[in-house]
Amino acid sequence: MRKILYIALSLGILSSCDIDLNQQPISKATSDTYFLTVNDFTQGLNAVYSSVRGYPDRLLNLSETRSDNLYAISDGGVRDWEGINSFHKTLDANPYVTEAWQSNYTGIFRANNFLQQLQAKGESVILDTDMRMQMEGEARFLRAFYYFDLIRYFGEVPLIDRVVEAAEAKEIPRSSVSDVYNFIIEDLIAAADYLPAKSEYENGDKGRANKHAAKALLGLVYMTRSGPDLGIKGAGMNTGEWNEAVVLFNEVIASNEYSLLDSYAGIFDYTKENNDEVIFNIEYTTGATPVVGATFPWVLVPDTWFQSKGFATQGGLTIRPVSADLMNTFQENDIRKDFSIQQGYVHASVAENRPFIKKFVDLDNVPTTSRMDWPINYIVFRYTDLLLLKAECVLNGAAGSVAQDVDAIVNKVRQRAGISATLTDVTKDELLAERRHEFVGEGLRWFDLIRTGKVEQTMSSWIQAEDGGRQMQSFNVNYVLYPIPQSELNTSPGLYEQNPGY
Repeated sequence: MRKILYIALSLGILSSCDIDLNQQPISKATSDTYFLTVNDFTQGLNAVYSSVRGYPDRLLNLSETRSDNLYAISDGGVRDWEGINSFHKTLDANPYVTEAWQSNYTGIFRANNFLQQLQAKGESVILDTDMRMQMEGEARFLRAFYYFDLIRYFGEVPLIDRVVEAAEAKEIPRSSVSDVYNFIIEDLIAAADYLPAKSEYENGDKGRANKHAAKALLGLVYMTRSGPDLGIKGAGMNTGEWNEAVVLFNEVIASNEYSLLDSYAGIFDYTKENNDEVIFNIEYTTGATPVVGATFPWVLVPDTWFQSKGFATQGGLTIRPVSADLMNTFQENDIRKDFSIQQGYVHASVAENRPFIKKFVDLDNVPTTSRMDWPINYIVFRYTDLLLLKAECVLNGAAGSVAQDVDAIVNKVRQRAGISATLTDVTKDELLAERRHEFVGEGLRWFDLIRTGKVEQTMSSWIQAEDGGRQMQSFNVNYVLYPIPQSELNTSPGLYEQNPGY
């Protein structure tokens, strides 16, 4: 997607007016006169991809910061992320929450428009049947990706499967989570069938969706739907589809296209992008006009640390400290701790002793012209994640594997991290702890807690121990979901009912 994002952003079809439900993503006149060549369709598909650009930042702001990994109480004035971490009830106008809704729907609208044009004109314009099928697969993968992101944050959301006029959009209510899931699953089954393997792409297109990415996402969808419903209209539905997920994960494993790297640091090496761990990533490039680099590396990093290293302000603002609880759970010699977390620094003769996450920062590649232009990709699905998700399914009763298979997976991951002690009869809690250390700073922890049914117990006890009633709100299970943005409620008063707790 290095060229995907660049091409998409160079088009006039990505104007800033197409960000919410009461706007059309691309005007009918533009669509009818634009999709007339293969290149038009290529650039139109690239436009569908462009909405993933902010996905990593969203994970760090709404998942990592929401979890027990960070004690992100601001010490420099109220920050937008502070209410996320402290479970404030007044988040309906929070810009991070609003962005999650609007960006995903922008991507959905573009996917709907692309698929509609592909159905109407594709056969006469794109003579290569395989190319048409691949394009449809990519668009359907992305549409499913955006909808899955929405239901994990908001629960019930409007289900829009076609291009609609602004007036009609204002009358479409929220659909049940079950209906949205069925739509997601249908799209991903088609995507897995239509898309090529990663190895079949040319190097410049490695960032495009592939069949294994579709299967990995579909497996995670089944797992998420299998989680407890928690008494809310969220992503968990107690469906028990652990077998369905394992079948998909085993198909990815059997492809022999992916493997664990020997080095943990090597996974995130700026010079080793699209390595054997990467099933699907969001790709960025630096130095382009307009800027299409990444912003996520500095999201959790304080400006004063960059300044202490001789760099200009990068945009991380004040520190979001790693929680004492997380720091204390790392085992001795676990290399993931020092790689992912900076433990103290001195700036302007003032010592900052609180740790923070700096996992994606390479000081040899700090952008000099724009803080929004980092060159590193964000790995959405990596092979380690898939293996540990498979282990979770086995512990939940999936057929075809035994406890020893779980032990083998977990111990191989631990050994790479420098931990010599092996585990036997790995429990769900031990697996969850291993995922916490392996994926620290990658935005997975919050969703792991929800999917495993541990969120209420974990967050309630963590808030009491970490905060002691000083600044954070008590945890309420309703806070598993975020509020519907107030801007959406204002668009059609009475159409949506706000999520409970807000």
